[in-house]
Amino acid sequence: MRFAHINIVSKNWKALADFYVNTFNCVIVPPIRKQSGKWLEKGTGLKNAQLEGAHLLLPGYGANGPTLEIYQYRDIVAQDFAPPNKRGFGHIAFEVHNIKEVLETLEKNGGTTAGEITKKEVKGVGEITFIYVRDPEGNLIELQHWNKI
Repeated sequence: MRFAHINIVSKNWKALADFYVNTFNCVIVPPIRKQSGKWLEKGTGLKNAQLEGAHLLLPGYGANGPTLEIYQYRDIVAQDFAPPNKRGFGHIAFEVHNIKEVLETLEKNGGTTAGEITKKEVKGVGEITFIYVRDPEGNLIELQHWNKI
């Protein structure tokens, strides 16, 4: 068994994919998906399901690593931004070398901060520096850097 991918449903999959490519050095893995039909309805449980999007190879794991799947359904249910403590999936995290540099790139590419850069020693593990941010569509991301003590 192995982890395969995580999915974000987007209002504009191409723009959101560009954000992750330009901010986190993700790489689009062809082909671009354009999917519909009874098989998709059956698998998702959505009547008339139709979607388009792509898989983005996440950095740090090589060519066969896990992907971030960004899909745009023809019909999307609107929702407010989820707070960090909402039940269910909360955020994705990227371990980075320099939080301030990545934060600057993220903001230049349309992302926003949700919290403040914070440091905390975790006994037996090291010191973590982290911040919660949002991508251009409001999805939560944690930027983190570990110093081993």
